[in-house]
Amino acid sequence: MQGFAAIEERALARHGQARLDDVLARRCRVLSSEDIAAQPNDRWLAEATRMIFQAGFNWDVVDKKWDGFEKAFHGFDVHYWAMMAEEEMGRLMADKSIIRNAMRLAAIGPNALYFRDLITEHGSVGSYFASWSPDHYFENLILMRKRTSRLGGTSGMIFLRRMGLESIVFSEDVVRALIAAGVVDKLPNSKRDMAATQAAVSAWRVESGRNLSEISQILAMSV
Repeated sequence: MQGFAAIEERALARHGQARLDDVLARRCRVLSSEDIAAQPNDRWLAEATRMIFQAGFNWDVVDKKWDGFEKAFHGFDVHYWAMMAEEEMGRLMADKSIIRNAMRLAAIGPNALYFRDLITEHGSVGSYFASWSPDHYFENLILMRKRTSRLGGTSGMIFLRRMGLESIVFSEDVVRALIAAGVVDKLPNSKRDMAATQAAVSAWRVESGRNLSEISQILAMSV
């Protein structure tokens, strides 16, 4: 496996120090455990929903309609949407202020149920995610994939990064960089490949002193 210093050198050669620093500052915001834990439960459901609607779609369109989403979902109260009634789907599908995609709307109930369970188990959604260790990122990601709807892949990774967690995101460039570094030979999907990726990024984290989000971005910029 290649050392991270060589990967970062390639990123610097391609983009320069100023560009690299700018991108890391804008895209790799990582919050403290205390700040992650302090984020209200409804904001976790709201951001998960925003990510689900942005996946494979124009992000700007979703952002422009977001006030409509907040009103339509009454501020994304987790306990209310965990018991999502059938008539709510009809109301939402008739609401022109939001994007009326039945499959994506149907994901809200299961995800709210997941977040409600986290509140019961850990006191709050934020408390649970604040307890995540970067050295168990993929193990925890697999658990989240099993318990949520439409948050299992890249969407889930981006969602976590937006909420301030250290997060590797499997963009096309990141996967290419992982392959070039000898970590995997394809998109990591199996437990074996995710374990290999975890071992690599944990080692790079120690070597470089950088967080997972920064490592992910530098990998992308190295190819």
